Amino acid sequence: MSFYNLIPFILDLLFTGNIGNVPLVLIAALCRDKSNPFGDSEKCSRDGTAYISFGQWVGAIILYTYVFNMLAPPPEGTFDIEEDANLPIKSPPKDCAAPEQVPLLTSSNPETAVNTSSSKTGRLRALLEFVYNKLKIKQLIQPPIIASVLAMILGAIPFTKHLIFSTDGPLFFFTDSFIILGEAMIPCILLALGGNLVDGPGNSKLGLRTTAAIIFGRLVLVPPAGLGIVTLADRLGFLPAGDKMFRFILLLQHTMPTSVLAGAVANLRGCGREAAAVLFWVHIFAIISMAGWIILYLNILF
Repeated sequence: MSFYNLIPFILDLLFTGNIGNVPLVLIAALCRDKSNPFGDSEKCSRDGTAYISFGQWVGAIILYTYVFNMLAPPPEGTFDIEEDANLPIKSPPKDCAAPEQVPLLTSSNPETAVNTSSSKTGRLRALLEFVYNKLKIKQLIQPPIIASVLAMILGAIPFTKHLIFSTDGPLFFFTDSFIILGEAMIPCILLALGGNLVDGPGNSKLGLRTTAAIIFGRLVLVPPAGLGIVTLADRLGFLPAGDKMFRFILLLQHTMPTSVLAGAVANLRGCGREAAAVLFWVHIFAIISMAGWIILYLNILF
């Protein structure tokens, strides 16, 4: 495996942090303590969960678009991780037409195809298909993104907000059911995390130095960079005044280990074994690093 082919994979594991699952567990544990520095436990949990949830769907969009395309196999069609692995092929087979040679509109009758493409309906359809394929809209249609956008739309309209989210609303039983299901979220998150790490270090071919560099960069170098960015944004007035929970969540997201979802995306691109090895070790060492950085952040904020 050449170093050039490794660069997108390393950047994926280095800069794609777990901005959802692990922070939700930590905030729930922190706010449950009556002596937490943020005050009221209910308000602490509500605000922290809201900030983290809002960041989750943005992160999901980035993962399923930019990161997914960044991990596309090299021109030779393989990452060369395993000699006998059936990895995804970027270039089409020789007996197939190239993507740029495939017409947007196909028809068994050439005259019908010409007439359709010349009409307004045909041009509009071709334009929509071009935009759909260019923007990778299919990759954005993911359950977390759909649920988040739908919830924001319903919550922004006063009528639907009262209808669904108010305790005296006629459709509040939907919200009540989701609250009951949400109480099992943290145990399910931990089970899913354990399932992704079940392979252990595996037979990674990245090498000890590369794996150690990824872990060091993710857990030691990224948090100070995040602290500098958040401090600069605060000095420039981009952050809400006096909202320490918001600042803490921003800092916390820069401290997290590599996202499990990023490992799943890497697995789809044919380098899942290497991603699983890095995820295993980075989560092991993150137990120590997260504790240290959280103590530092609380001392800075309070």
